[in-house]
Amino acid sequence: MTTFKLPLSVLVVIHTPALEVLLIRRADHAEFWQSVTGSVDETDTDLRHTAAREVQEETGLAVEPSVLLDWGITNVYEIYPAWRHRYAPGVTRNTEHLFSLCLPQPVPVRLSPLEHTAWQWLDWRAAADSCYSPSNAEAILQLPMRYQSRINRV
Repeated sequence: MTTFKLPLSVLVVIHTPALEVLLIRRADHAEFWQSVTGSVDETDTDLRHTAAREVQEETGLAVEPSVLLDWGITNVYEIYPAWRHRYAPGVTRNTEHLFSLCLPQPVPVRLSPLEHTAWQWLDWRAAADSCYSPSNAEAILQLPMRYQSRINRV
């Protein structure tokens, strides 16, 4: 029996207070730099849990779901044709929920070699310019406003 991915995912922008952003390069498409992203699976209790699981799977960083900031933003986009075989027949769109994780400083990460081959910390502008995904680039461009807004509330 084939298990298809659900067309529901998370995007987690990992950054520092200085707005340095972690990007990881996909193993299956070397030109794709991105933030942590991944689909909901049957073991996830909620989207924050999905986000924390994906952060650990893709970077080796174990974080409590409660430290992730839910932006309350969703993007609906067309699934790239190269990846549609992972979804049930006829599924062409995905709904992505945005989160961020602020770390005190850039840290080395441990990649899953089947998924990613390199990582880098970049200034937020350079990170946005390096992202293949338009929704990922847009999230990074929103980071200064969202981070400053959070500081002002604390």
